[in-house]
Amino acid sequence: MNASFLESTQPERMRIGDCVVDVASREVQAPRAARPRRLTPKAMAVLRVLAARPGQVVSRDDLLAEVWPDTLPTNDVVTQAVTQLRKAFAAGGDSADYIETIAKTGYRLLAPVAWEAAPAAPAAASEPGPAATTPQDPPPAEAPVAPAPRRRRAPLAWAAAAICAGVVAVALAGLLVLGPPAPGAAEASADRVTGSPRLPYRLITSGGGFDLTPTLSPDASMVAYTSMTPDRPGTAILVKTTNNASPRVLSKPAPGQSDRLPAWSPDGRDIAFARQDADGRCQVMVTAANGGDDEREVARCDDSEMLSFSWSPDGTSLLFGSMTGRNASAGLRLLDLRTGQWRALAYPSDRTGFDYAPRYSPDGRWIAFVRNPQMGDLWLLPAQGGTPRPLTRENAEIRGWDWLPDSRGVVFGRRVDSQSRLYRLDLDSHRVRDLGISDAQTPALSDGKLAFVQRKPQFGIYRIQRDATDGSLRRQRLFASTGRDSQSIVSPSGRQLVFTSDRSGEYALWWASLADPQSLRPIEGLIPEARQAPDWSPDSLSLLVVARDGDGEPLLHEVLPALNRSVVLPVQEPRPLQAVYLSDPQRILVLGAEGDGNATLALYDRSVTPWRRLRTLADVSQVRFDREHGRVLFTRFSGDGLWRVDEALDPASVQALDTGNPSRWQYRSWALGPQGRVHYLFSSDRCPTYEGVIGPGAGDGHCLDGENFSALNGFSVDRADGTLYVPLAIEDGSGIGFMTLPKEPSSLVGVVYKWLSPLGK
Repeated sequence: MNASFLESTQPERMRIGDCVVDVASREVQAPRAARPRRLTPKAMAVLRVLAARPGQVVSRDDLLAEVWPDTLPTNDVVTQAVTQLRKAFAAGGDSADYIETIAKTGYRLLAPVAWEAAPAAPAAASEPGPAATTPQDPPPAEAPVAPAPRRRRAPLAWAAAAICAGVVAVALAGLLVLGPPAPGAAEASADRVTGSPRLPYRLITSGGGFDLTPTLSPDASMVAYTSMTPDRPGTAILVKTTNNASPRVLSKPAPGQSDRLPAWSPDGRDIAFARQDADGRCQVMVTAANGGDDEREVARCDDSEMLSFSWSPDGTSLLFGSMTGRNASAGLRLLDLRTGQWRALAYPSDRTGFDYAPRYSPDGRWIAFVRNPQMGDLWLLPAQGGTPRPLTRENAEIRGWDWLPDSRGVVFGRRVDSQSRLYRLDLDSHRVRDLGISDAQTPALSDGKLAFVQRKPQFGIYRIQRDATDGSLRRQRLFASTGRDSQSIVSPSGRQLVFTSDRSGEYALWWASLADPQSLRPIEGLIPEARQAPDWSPDSLSLLVVARDGDGEPLLHEVLPALNRSVVLPVQEPRPLQAVYLSDPQRILVLGAEGDGNATLALYDRSVTPWRRLRTLADVSQVRFDREHGRVLFTRFSGDGLWRVDEALDPASVQALDTGNPSRWQYRSWALGPQGRVHYLFSSDRCPTYEGVIGPGAGDGHCLDGENFSALNGFSVDRADGTLYVPLAIEDGSGIGFMTLPKEPSSLVGVVYKWLSPLGK
């Protein structure tokens, strides 16, 4: 059972430093506070986990596993809980004396902890008795005692690091109740150095390059993956055993070609993969898994930017997701490898949508896929066709997924704040569990084993200026840190910069005056949305920011960064993604997510209460306001290119400015510059971070960094002088992790579910 439940023998109060915490009422009484401050149940649960290990570092992963074991939270829920605790303790002294943030790791409770029984209830007024102890009374003279044990579920492999030393699990009546620690066990464990906790996985590739898109053989003894190294142009398919033995090169791309997306056949004999030429041509190939010279083309794929395919259970066909180009198809199709014939699956599909990464369940009954992967969800379809149903309703960045071997659930990767994590979704109960692996994505499962990509990049904000005489580039890194800085947005005045970062161990929005680097600080109490960047007001005084509350729900905030203040705006959007100021300060544009993975742009008049929705524009993925020309620029989820519309969102004013750039998949990698030029970033085989320009002054573009990739979720350009503010990778690379798939706990254990979809209703 989770950390919010206690044994009946648990003491009723904690004395933490100079503050007293009433467990039952969740109230914190600080000496100088006029009244107690009540905590939320989750904040109380976080406090109890920290109090159980005073002076010890508790990782964010441990807190998520203990307090949110059966939900799909973002890291900001931990941050919100700790922020609430610090506010409660602040009246008892400097809150930094109570809870310390350990950068990129977790938190440590610094104040001493003592558990004590609640004061006896006072006698009736007619029967005087001893005075009850008040929260202001000094703490008892005895030494602090460890808290009584809690009830909780059986430990899982992925949560092993969260188990306290000396605790033994005993099954009783379908619930798991922890027995008391041996005398002195807590003190002994606190005084003994036991070394780092053992990870539930091991990296089986770690060559310093990029190892991506793993696929496991049916018996999980081998893994094939895409590999890119600095000493080899392009990418190739490598195969190795699931240990640290050296790999062998499977595919044989010619100079200028890149091979990727391997998929192991169900019988283990073949591997399908995609081959792309430098000129954009694409082929789907099949070759023997044990090597050889029998590579054969089975299909043409034209535009392979978001190509996806997998094997049918009998190994006779390949199942393809939506495709573009001459072989375009909006829905799912089967390619018969014996006849070369295509067959479209019969199911309702939106011709403007995109169904990606389809896979048959191991038992052949179902097909699951990601719909509109830029902001998508997992969907389920009967294998013979029919009506698809959503498995999730998160509008999330799904970063790879695969079926569990028993066909009863899936494992998927999802972007959470500044990283990706793996989650397990059970189809019957709709229960979602965090697998407890940081920086993980693209899972592959077979025979009870799990392979995945682990990537831990470090991004820094760079100011890039072009010399007016010789055109050379000058790069300067701003605000050094060991964190991940991204979404760097310069103010219209060119004097301020905001960006998102986990540099303090917590994901936050940071602000600085560019003239004074020492002014850098986070905006307190604000957990920004990782997908869409903020927007500055024309006077550079305020920002529109979408941030999440303690329950992970998005809210629109207006922020005064120089004053470190923010207010929630009453916009009538259930899931706001982005907001933009217009010429009239009483009107703003708000982009809101729809249930099918699309988004609608709405014009609001905020001079009245409630705000009035004036007009909408469907199928918008990103929006910017060009103040110099009084026009709104936007990209679409349904296709490549850039469009314009007037400030009133008049449909008659919609016009395409470019039909090819930016790519529909790079919809966040563009920004407005001087004279209405649109700058966009992309990567090529020759240059990881390349800058192109749309509009007046467009040319061949420039390679901004020939070695490092840029972040994909936002950059900006000073509209006065063209200076770029770009997040670039300082350290990057990825390896393939491998582990035994953690087993599910007994269904008899009491749990709390997060319901993600109406599946089964």
